[in-house]
This record gives sequence, structure tokens and C-alpha cells, in this order.
Amino acid sequence: MTSGDFVTANGEGTGPEGESGGTRATLPGDGTRAVRAGLPEPVKYEPTLPGPVFAAHFHLPGDPTGPYTYGRDENPTWTLLERAIGELEAPGLDSAETLSFPSGMAAISAVLFSQLRAGDVVVLPDDGYQVLPLVREQLTAYGIEVRTAPTAGDAQLEVLDGAKLLWIETPSNPGLDVCDLRRLVAAAHAQGTLVAVDNTLATPLGQRPLELGADFSVASGTKMLTGHGDVLLGYVTGRDAGLMAPVRRWRKIVGAIPGPMEAWLAHRSLATLQLRADRQTATARTIAEALRDRPEVTGLRYPGLPDDPSYKIASQQMRRFGCVVSFTLPSRERAERFLGALRLVDDATSFGGVRSTAERRGRWGGDAVPEGFIRFSAGAEDPEDLVTDILRALDASAE
Repeated sequence: MTSGDFVTANGEGTGPEGESGGTRATLPGDGTRAVRAGLPEPVKYEPTLPGPVFAAHFHLPGDPTGPYTYGRDENPTWTLLERAIGELEAPGLDSAETLSFPSGMAAISAVLFSQLRAGDVVVLPDDGYQVLPLVREQLTAYGIEVRTAPTAGDAQLEVLDGAKLLWIETPSNPGLDVCDLRRLVAAAHAQGTLVAVDNTLATPLGQRPLELGADFSVASGTKMLTGHGDVLLGYVTGRDAGLMAPVRRWRKIVGAIPGPMEAWLAHRSLATLQLRADRQTATARTIAEALRDRPEVTGLRYPGLPDDPSYKIASQQMRRFGCVVSFTLPSRERAERFLGALRLVDDATSFGGVRSTAERRGRWGGDAVPEGFIRFSAGAEDPEDLVTDILRALDASAE
């Protein structure tokens, strides 16, 4: 794959698919794959997507040689979901394997704690997901050296020497900086370092880290992947079964398994992923463009804007730029008045849902952002209605 493979943000890339072989023309489109991913072979009188299997144990006479033995190990509902996610994250890469988890943090923890040992070095972003500092504390307590650097400017390369694992989050949350995945992966692999990419914000329809060379793609399925704000879920897709064996073992040891109902809801929700992603991505850009000329707005970021600092790299490795826009208002008070004046947008933490949300990130205290920093997640409402609501709330917050 070359840097010019993906030439648009709507999934209509023209270049080769990368290491997995073939060309984009030989694979079904994003919408087709999202709708049909993970479905079993049709059986007369059976549902297209079987309902959730609630089982702590299974009939198991004789030697336990089948796929389903005990509810902590495997479940048919997980199997279909994991197959579906794998078809989206790594189409054509038959060796790839996916495991589902009860949350994004469970997935993140599974990779970090299954791959690292006392004395190892891991490189994390210092501007990534808010809970990473807590993970850093635990890693350090286990005797693992943790180095950090910003996402922007590929700064993690400066502290990569001798690392066992490089953890990348691109675009970063909430700052929306982007790093050059191909460059970082090449440098990491040249010294035997594994690479994991948090793909939560982009989703597999926006970015496929394994095609860009990463060893693991990790995400919170709570966000845009499922998109309805009603499921906590996470997953890890690895390049091959050998890499995933320690992750699977970790899941078994700690019992970090998803509920069948959550897994089924997640699989059900995948069918509309392309529709939601296209709508929400387009709306996010519309909102970002509307905010450009507002004098009270500073630090506007959206990777899909041609004048955004991340645009050049993002356009080379992303096929959709996501639904999140970030910007800063002059003060904490102004930001809170703005949020309170919105009528179509929920003041809530999280992003990627069909209902637009926004929040003042500084209220949590874990992100290095100004007090007036807003993370806005565009939903599936009519973009004209959202823009009207946002501009009205900005005007009202000035009073």
C-alpha cells in the first residue's frame, strides 16, 4: 500500500488493499460488508442473525474437543460478532483473529498486560485516552518502564528505542492529532517492537491499522462501531493467531468476557455502520466549517478540514475522518453556558452515537486541555438543524 491509496474520505479508495492481497475492486464495498459481516450460512426457517445464546455451560459428553465447552471460554454469539468485526478490520487477511471484550478498557488491558513483562519498555501517547495514565500507574507497579510522547509529529519515535510495544492512538482523543502509521510501524518493526493501534475514533471503516502494518487493532465498540449509546463493548483484532494466543489466555484468566446480549446488540448495530459513519462524518465536517468564522472559537480541529494540521497524513491513511470535532471557547463559564443552551445535543461523555453529544473535557481533570475545550460528537440528526442549534447556542452563551 502506498501513501496515495486512499484518495477520498468516503470509502471510495482506488489503491491496492496492502499486505492482505488483492485490490479494493475484488472486495465488497463497506456497506455490503457491514450489513452482511459475520452472518452464518442461511438455514431454512432460521433467523438471518440468530438471537443471543445465554449459556454458562454446554452439553459436553466425552472429550471436550468441540468449540463450546464453558461460558467463560467461548459463546456462539461472540463467535459471530468476532467474525464480523474481523471482516471489517482485516478483509482478505485470513490469518487475522478477533476477540471481543466487555469494554474498550478490557480490550486495551488485555493487549498491554498479556504482551508485557517486568523489565519491558512500552511507549504510550501522552495525549491519548483519559484512562491511560491509570494504566501507566499499574504498568509501572508491575516493573514495566513506560515512556510517553505526543501523537503529533510522530514524536513517539524519539522514545522508541528498545521498546517491546508501541501503543498508538490516531486520531488522538480528544485533541485529534494524527501520526504517520506507516512510518511508526516501519521504525518499530525494524527493531522488533510490536505495534498496537487504538482505532476507536476512526472505526474499521475509517482506518484499518493492520493493512497499515500494525500487529493489533484495538477499540472500544461502545462508540461509533455500535453507535447507539446502549452497549459497552471492546475488541482486539490481531494479525495472526500466534499474536492473539496470549490475549485469549488473558481474557480467560481474568474473565473479561462480553455478555451475549451485548454481543448480539453490537452485531445487530454493525449493519448500519456505513450509513451512520457517512452521515456523521459529513455532518462533522459541516459543523467544523460552520465554526471556522466564529470569533469566540479557537483551536478548531477536525482531520477532514484541508487546513487542519492533521489533514495531510490523515488523508493518506484514513478513508473517513470520524465524527468528532474539537474546539475551545474563551472560558469554562462560556463553555458551560454554550452546552446548557444546546437543544439538540446532549451534554454527555462518550462519542460516536446517533444522538449528538458534547462536553467540556476539562471537567474530568485528566486531559491537558484548556478549561473551555469542547469535544463535540456529530450524530445522525439533520446537519442543518445541528448547525442552527450550535450557532444559536454560541450566540446565547455570549450574553
